[in-house]
Amino acid sequence: MNQTFEDDDLRPEYDFTQLSVVARGQGRKRSSITVHIEPDVAEVFPDSGSVNEGLRLLLRLIKQNPSQSS
Repeated sequence: MNQTFEDDDLRPEYDFTQLSVVARGQGRKRSSITVHIEPDVAEVFPDSGSVNEGLRLLLRLIKQNPSQSS
């Protein structure tokens, strides 16, 4: 049996317009990338902030010495 919008049995006083939508499942982290690191690296960089800081330092060093990065 197919119900239509008019057949719903929700009370008219229910207001769902202010509810926030929570993304679940694949694709919910569209603004970030997940990277798996090896356990020995994780000992030195325990969280994403420290990984980003280390990579930014590496990028600055590469930009300072571009001939040595090859």
